[in-house]
Amino acid sequence: MTLENVSSNKVFGGWLKQYNHHSDTVNCQMRFAIYLPPQAATQKVPVLYWLSGLTCTDENVMQKSGIQRTAAELGIAIVAPDTSPRGENVADDSEGAYDFGLGAGFYVNATQAPFNTHYQMYDYVVNELPELIEQHFPVSLQRSISGHSMGGHGAISIGLKNPQRYQSISAFSPICNPINCPWGQKAFTGYLGTDKQDWLEYDSTELMKLTQAAIPMLVDQGSDDNFLAEQLKPQVLVDAAKEQEYPLTLRMQEGYDHSYYFISSFIEDHLRFHAKYL
Repeated sequence: MTLENVSSNKVFGGWLKQYNHHSDTVNCQMRFAIYLPPQAATQKVPVLYWLSGLTCTDENVMQKSGIQRTAAELGIAIVAPDTSPRGENVADDSEGAYDFGLGAGFYVNATQAPFNTHYQMYDYVVNELPELIEQHFPVSLQRSISGHSMGGHGAISIGLKNPQRYQSISAFSPICNPINCPWGQKAFTGYLGTDKQDWLEYDSTELMKLTQAAIPMLVDQGSDDNFLAEQLKPQVLVDAAKEQEYPLTLRMQEGYDHSYYFISSFIEDHLRFHAKYL
């Protein structure tokens, strides 16, 4: 598979690069960003996959979080896919809303037309993208996964469903129980249909209730996040984890909101958390 290098910037001794490629999984061109730490020049390095939130692209975490500084120190590659398929022929929300369609793939495999043609983000993140990264870059098979908001939902649900593929999971402000919040209900209805049984396999809390896995998980949530009560509901996930005796740490961070100011304040903690398992 051919990769088209879009940009390349040296940062903290490593390289931040963006690539376009044709994705067979989502049936269109996709873009991702990869940060290769200095250690990747001489050896294979582990990878942290970062899934971004609503309206974001591969660029948000790379430009706003300061993630490269600690990744360079620890020798961890960072891979950030886009948040949805894109292009002229890719279906979007009929009203152009920010929380469905382009920029809002929710990391599920859509079953409903017209979205099922392209919106296969679960398979893209779990299978196609890692295969591509491991084929073209000096990375090991050691992977962890993290994300923010919609991407936090993606990271937790993907990690819980694929415990053999990931060493650790973390999230900032994740949508913890999408079947019971407006963002999730809208997205799941549009992508998966009206049968709520079909929603359960992508709901982090429902997956937590059933998991036999015990992958270490760290969740940070700002106390002043304006989406906390209605959309995010971390306590529901924590309660399910306690029932399962699952190794989940939730940290409520006083005064922080939903933004990348919050993420940049604690991203170093998350990388050091993952480094213990990578």
